[in-house]
Amino acid sequence: MTTLVLDRAENGTRRRTLVESLRHQLADKIIAGELAPGTALDETELARRFQVSRTPVREALRLLDASGLVEARPHRGAVVARPSHERLVGMFEAMAELEALCASFAAERMTRAERKTLEDIHEDLRALIHGGDPQRYHEINEAFHAAIYNGAHNEYLAELTVTTRVRVAPFRRAQFRNLGRLAKSHAEHDQVMVAIMRGERVRAGEAMRLHITTVREEYEAYLSSL
Repeated sequence: MTTLVLDRAENGTRRRTLVESLRHQLADKIIAGELAPGTALDETELARRFQVSRTPVREALRLLDASGLVEARPHRGAVVARPSHERLVGMFEAMAELEALCASFAAERMTRAERKTLEDIHEDLRALIHGGDPQRYHEINEAFHAAIYNGAHNEYLAELTVTTRVRVAPFRRAQFRNLGRLAKSHAEHDQVMVAIMRGERVRAGEAMRLHITTVREEYEAYLSSL
C-alpha cells in the first residue's frame, strides 16, 4: 500500500513537472512571437511534437488560457492569443496588492523558523546571480515568494495570491532575460526581506508592491526588445 501511494505521488509530481515544462515552452514561443496570434494549437499535434500524451498538453493550454496567451474556443480548439495591455496591467496591479498584503502580514506573523527559511532562499538566489541561469532563478524566486505567502498565515489570501501568480507567471519568467535583471531582482527582494525581518509591516508591503510594479515594467522592456 505504501509503495502504491508513493507511486501515485511520484506520478503526480512528474505530471505537474511535464505540464510546467510544456507551459514554459509554449509561453516562450508565444511571447517571442514565434507563434503568432490566431495560430491554431492542436492538442494531437502538440502531443506528437513534444512526445507526450494529450492530457498534459490540455492542462498546459488551460493554464495558458488563464494567462491570456491562449484562447480556448468551445468545439473549435485553442488558438494563440495575446492579452491586451490593459488586461496585463490589471493582472499585475492585482498581483502587486495581493503580494504586498502577504508581505505586510509576514512582517508581523512569520515565525523564527520561517524567517530563517526566507533568508536561506534569499542566499540561494544570490548565488545564482553570477551563474546567469534565468530559469533556475525563476524556480527559486517562486520559492522565495511562496515562503512569504506561507509566512502571512492567511490560507485564503495565499490561495488567491497563488492563483493570480500562476496567471502572471509567464510574464514574470520572461523578464528575467533582461540584462542585469537577476541582480536587480535580488536587490528588490533584499528590501522586502529586511522589512520583514524588522517586523516593519508598512515598509514590507510598500517594498513588495514596488517590486511587482518593477517586474511589470521589466517585462514590457523585454517585450519591446524583441
